[in-house]
Amino acid sequence: MAKKAIVLFNLGGPDKPASVEPFLFNLFNDPAIIRLPNPFRWLVAKLISRRRAPVAKEIYSYIGGASPILEQTKAQADALQASLETSGDDEYKVFISMRYWHPFSNETAAEVRDWAPDEVILLPLYPQFSSTTTGSSFSDWQNAAKKAGITVPTTSLCCYPMEEGFIAAYANLISEKLKEVPDGQPVRLLFSAHGLPQKIVDQGDPYQFQVEETAKRVAAKLDMPDLDWKVCYQSRVGPMKWLEPSTETEIHRAGEDKIGLVIVPIAFVSEHSETLVELDIEYAKLAKEKDVVGYYRVNTVGVHADFITGLAAMVLKMQTANVSSEAGARICPTGFKDCLMLAS
Repeated sequence: MAKKAIVLFNLGGPDKPASVEPFLFNLFNDPAIIRLPNPFRWLVAKLISRRRAPVAKEIYSYIGGASPILEQTKAQADALQASLETSGDDEYKVFISMRYWHPFSNETAAEVRDWAPDEVILLPLYPQFSSTTTGSSFSDWQNAAKKAGITVPTTSLCCYPMEEGFIAAYANLISEKLKEVPDGQPVRLLFSAHGLPQKIVDQGDPYQFQVEETAKRVAAKLDMPDLDWKVCYQSRVGPMKWLEPSTETEIHRAGEDKIGLVIVPIAFVSEHSETLVELDIEYAKLAKEKDVVGYYRVNTVGVHADFITGLAAMVLKMQTANVSSEAGARICPTGFKDCLMLAS
């Protein structure tokens, strides 16, 4: 029986109002986010985090002053642990590593080392790969694991934008939400993903491609003739050009088209400020102002049975000391240089 440590990666979030500014600093001090050399990145991160902290604290005040992402990730870890315990002969233990707030990679790496596994499996809770999320988390983990003295084989799952369980979970959640729409009311399905600066995608990041593939698969799984759906991007920060169309633009368009909206947070697997505040409060208010005839928000997949089963299935079929997608082989077209399976 082999001992296998599963490390779940997520963004993290402040656990109290006083944590908001340091959390923001950690975010903007990430070289994958602010692509400047130090000391310039450190100075920019200090400036942005100090300026944004009051606004961010107000945002978190709507959800109790803290992010629920760690609690939700723990629930996902517990569900995955339970699923793996019924599969195969190996012993699995699930750990959590957050990128910008506790538990950080160095904390988790120490726990993993002390458990003394035979193999470490890296599993991001970002279905679609980006150098700014999964790429950053993997790099941070590699540094932490080296410092902790972890030398056992490490296996990495880079992405799973079209994984059957993930797609089925969202299709099920959307179907249930559509039951709330009054008969005869036309609606448009908006797959809203966290945005990225356009230049990052232009430089070879496959995130947009993978988000759009997820949306295509979910729309096909719904199997609804004449389904009206669109991919859009939220959470823009700063003056640079970001992925388009924005979720705000699509809300405006829905008002002009006299159609309702069903919002799907397609790149998120747990609830946090971008869903509970941005989608549920800010965008809902905008939809009302723009006379959108019905605004419905689909929950994230969370611990949906299909999603957890899909994660477990991918863990069980991963090959030791390898980087793989949901399919094992590379799924990104050539040209996306940030794909971790470039040499495959």
